[in-house]
Amino acid sequence: QVQLAESGGGLVPAGGSLRLSCAASGDTFTRYDMGWFRQAPGKEREFVAAIMWTGVGAYYRDSVKGRFTISRDNEKKTVALEMTKLEPGDTAVYYCATAERGTTWTAAKTGRGWGPGIHWGQGTQVTVSS
Repeated sequence: QVQLAESGGGLVPAGGSLRLSCAASGDTFTRYDMGWFRQAPGKEREFVAAIMWTGVGAYYRDSVKGRFTISRDNEKKTVALEMTKLEPGDTAVYYCATAERGTTWTAAKTGRGWGPGIHWGQGTQVTVSS
């Protein structure tokens, strides 16, 4: 089992930046690819970004490419999402999740969804004001 805890959310004006962090504990961190999802009020949860277990190779939804960067530190068992040029449409609760190794590579190659997520955090709220 893996326990995930997100942090770093908050209120930021449009055009601003935030850095989210997800700390993992429990099972071996490098067993998993890691991803970020978000869910806005009244909408379904959607994929945002993912990174391979090696830390090399990332995959993003089109609307965040060039604005968001995902990274991971396998020694510290953390994954981060650096968000810049934030827009009101980025407002959501952000969740980190684990997935089997290879999930990110497959998603990038096929264009299909990333997942399924195995472990999930409780989420952190990001609010972007216009």
